[in-house]
Amino acid sequence: MSLDVSPALLEQAERGEVDEADFVDCVRTSLPFAWEMISSLVAQLKVDGGEFADNQTPPPDEQARGQLLRALASDAIRGALQRHFGVRLAFQNCHRVAVFPLDASVDDRLARFTSMRGQLLNQSPELRDC
Repeated sequence: MSLDVSPALLEQAERGEVDEADFVDCVRTSLPFAWEMISSLVAQLKVDGGEFADNQTPPPDEQARGQLLRALASDAIRGALQRHFGVRLAFQNCHRVAVFPLDASVDDRLARFTSMRGQLLNQSPELRDC
């Protein structure tokens, strides 16, 4: 299961619309490694500035790696995280998460990061089976 959904949140979903703050809180508590990585990258981007902030360190274990994959492979989770933090998220391999500001001035850098060329240049034998 990707998320630990409370009975109250499940009831909300069964009734219709889900409060995004409640959904984001569910993601925060269900995927703590992914949440912490994204939170720290957002903070780094705010402090350091620049075009983006990224993580290049593989997760410590498969559980942590799974959290990143679930967070970034789900359109609903990824979209909610982007809106919550006010950033655009990008993802390469199974661990390289990057946060980009919403500012259009970094669109070219985001396009390079998410390009086929960018993906190919970010390969390494250690990450072959990640």
